[in-house]
Amino acid sequence: MKESYVTQLLNQVRVLDLTNVLAGPYACYQLAQLGAEVIKVERPLQGDLARQLGADAQRNAEMMGVSFLAQNAGKQSVTIDFKHPQGKALFKKLVATADVVVENFRAGVMDRLGLGYDDLKEIKPDLIYCAISGFGQDGPMSTLPAYDQIIQGQSGLMSVTGDAQSGPLRVGYPVCDTIGGMTAAFAIASALFRRERTGQGESIDVSMLESTLGTMGWVVSNWLVSGIRPERFGNQNMTAVPSGTFKTGDGLINIAANQQAQFERLAKAVGHEEWLADPRFETRDKRKQHREQFNVLLEAALRERSATEWSEIFNARDIPAGEVRTVEQALDNPHMEARGFIKTVRDETRGDEIKVVRSGFRLESGDPAPTSYPPRLGEHTLSILESLGLSTQEIAALQADNVI
Repeated sequence: MKESYVTQLLNQVRVLDLTNVLAGPYACYQLAQLGAEVIKVERPLQGDLARQLGADAQRNAEMMGVSFLAQNAGKQSVTIDFKHPQGKALFKKLVATADVVVENFRAGVMDRLGLGYDDLKEIKPDLIYCAISGFGQDGPMSTLPAYDQIIQGQSGLMSVTGDAQSGPLRVGYPVCDTIGGMTAAFAIASALFRRERTGQGESIDVSMLESTLGTMGWVVSNWLVSGIRPERFGNQNMTAVPSGTFKTGDGLINIAANQQAQFERLAKAVGHEEWLADPRFETRDKRKQHREQFNVLLEAALRERSATEWSEIFNARDIPAGEVRTVEQALDNPHMEARGFIKTVRDETRGDEIKVVRSGFRLESGDPAPTSYPPRLGEHTLSILESLGLSTQEIAALQADNVI
């Protein structure tokens, strides 16, 4: 796998990123890593709310919060006030140069501004327009506000997270926002592929609720097909035993001995071949019936070694296993370094340097990766407007009128 250069699969594709906080910025970050020119179109003085979010108060005050830095590298920033008539005209001029527009306002907002898909395709007939929202652009819930935690609850995701005592639980990061963003990026890339062949534009309606439910195939299918209401299994896998999280002599380990042969190898690895002849544990279904009894025996055996030691022993015997790590431990891993997963981007004018993560795949033609530091608010306004043919005097007048 080559790592000496960055992929340009979306080279010469211009994306206008009108989005805020996470789902939309994450979608456009994926496109930027694939070589697209992504221009964040932000409100003057305010910008993306994520600029003020994160654990570093100083960066928040500078409108460069770590939440913003996480998914905006490789982009440019221009400020335009859509509500101002001149700002609306200016944005339309920018749309004429674009291939993709991505927004995550509430359903109907862009239409009321006269900047919805039907308006913009009059300017750019082959435009790909992607609207990301909590519940989609139509339906009884379409106008409701939605943040990640709202979708986690509405989707049923929380109802299957945790165990009988602890749940329902929120997943520990904004998983629904992220799924919505990845769904949008996939849809946009697909629409670009068709446009390349047919010249046809597209309007894409991404629902975070539907995107999340679409990833919950197993639990959804249990209900839709079998009429079995999904339950909370905590750190256990409902389909197999032993498959879950277990205590060791030092630390926790995940084991996924989902196949009969893997169970047999595990019994031998921990020195308990008698389990193979135990009528309670002979088959997958019998082990599921006696899950708690088996887990007690397994954890007693696992106390003899640490999670790291058991992980090495099990994987050497083709038994899927791995330590339960912190985020720091997961990133500080020689494997991540070998894969080039963490990228460093530098702000040459200010001497600042940060690390960001790339997309979760590599390409023979070059790895997806951002090529520049996340933009300061309005950092590229002047250069972008000049490229549209505006004079210095015109730009100054727009600044004076607070349009940009």
